[in-house]
Amino acid sequence: MSSNNSNSNYKVKIQRFGSHLSGMIMPNIGAFIAWGLITALFIPTGWWPNEELATLVGPMINYLLPILIGFTGGRMVYDLRGGVVGATATMGVIVGADIPMFLGAMVMGPLGGYAIKKFDKAIDGKVKQGFEMLINNFSAGIIAGILTIIGFKAIGPIVLTLNKTLAAGVETLVDANLLPLASILIEPAKVLFLNNAINHGILGPIGIEQAAREGMSILFLLEANPGPGLGILLAFMVFGKGMAKQSASGATIIHFFGGIHEIYFPYILMKPALILAAIGGGASGVFTLLLFNGGLVAAPSPGSIFAVMALTPRGGFLPVIAGVLVASVVSFLIASVILKGSKEIDETELAKATEKTSELKGKESRASVLVKKEETPVEEKEVNKIIFACDAGMGSSAMGASIMKNKMKKAGLSIDVANSSINNIPMDADIVITHKDLTDRAKAKHPEAKHISVENFLNSPKYDELIEKLK
Repeated sequence: MSSNNSNSNYKVKIQRFGSHLSGMIMPNIGAFIAWGLITALFIPTGWWPNEELATLVGPMINYLLPILIGFTGGRMVYDLRGGVVGATATMGVIVGADIPMFLGAMVMGPLGGYAIKKFDKAIDGKVKQGFEMLINNFSAGIIAGILTIIGFKAIGPIVLTLNKTLAAGVETLVDANLLPLASILIEPAKVLFLNNAINHGILGPIGIEQAAREGMSILFLLEANPGPGLGILLAFMVFGKGMAKQSASGATIIHFFGGIHEIYFPYILMKPALILAAIGGGASGVFTLLLFNGGLVAAPSPGSIFAVMALTPRGGFLPVIAGVLVASVVSFLIASVILKGSKEIDETELAKATEKTSELKGKESRASVLVKKEETPVEEKEVNKIIFACDAGMGSSAMGASIMKNKMKKAGLSIDVANSSINNIPMDADIVITHKDLTDRAKAKHPEAKHISVENFLNSPKYDELIEKLK
């Protein structure tokens, strides 16, 4: 029993670490894509080479993107004050390096937020009246300045060495044609929601550096290739039975075109042997990309085929399409053999597997669209603002808020509905809606609000109950 608890705690720690990394990257994905599009269009090998506009590429990748990461990391720890100190401290590792310092920003940003948070806590209640602004401004400036120097002299060189070591390791795997073996780790990690630590912590930063140097990187497609999941879902459409077969077509559209890969995770959890199909598809896709020298100019997020195509460099469409197609075919063939040779799947197994994805993720999984659960009624009060909150504030909560806005509009109600992360719940929120696994954290953040727990952000009956009460 203690061994199981230990393993569970270890997994939760990795998930939290991955969530922390993705929390610094995901809000800034738009800036990464902007850099990728400018690179794809205007560099000498781009679609419309332009020497003047191409000068944007270097400053954006060397300064803008790392500073955004540092600011976001600091803000996650200590709101705007932490963000400013984190962004300033990040300049130390940027100036002291000759490569884009994404890993350094992931260190300095949270470190800056943590340092100023600790200082403010230490002097809380000890500042004489009238000196608050003076102390606040100078303390942030002094701490940010000290951390910038530390980053330049100490942390920067360490992170630079680590970054180059990791990059050399990846290059060795590429040169030895062993990169397809990475799928043995990546595909199971995706299903267990441990991929963020790998994708955003290692592959993304190294991929950006590689793309800046060579115009593209295969690393962006190791995890984001929609082919393996597509093949598995197509196999369920052909050889599946019952609810799994009926829901597979809708899941295919959400996965392949919408880019929400976690929609197919319940199908693998329902039949664990299918992880072999995901690994086989992923490895064959990577091998194909290596064979034809395929890659992207930036990380596609979400992993939609539209995002993949938009970030494909000029002349690179055939290799990328081949990588996706081969991955789909191989995973389809392996999944078909497994499904045809297995016993009929119980109707309730998809629902159980969908619940399992939320347990593994530690929050509401967007795969919950596959099933619908009954909820218990809740009492509501008069409200002006409703907030949907999830871990990052961008995925499930955004979908839930969008659904509620439409329901409010149809009901003729003019109540403000928005989404946010748990850490940034507005204090003027009257109702906070969260997944049941996050409700305790939300209550601790904003105890005065009325809290509603749901198991399914996408089709909870509590939404209609709330609308009726608000009328």
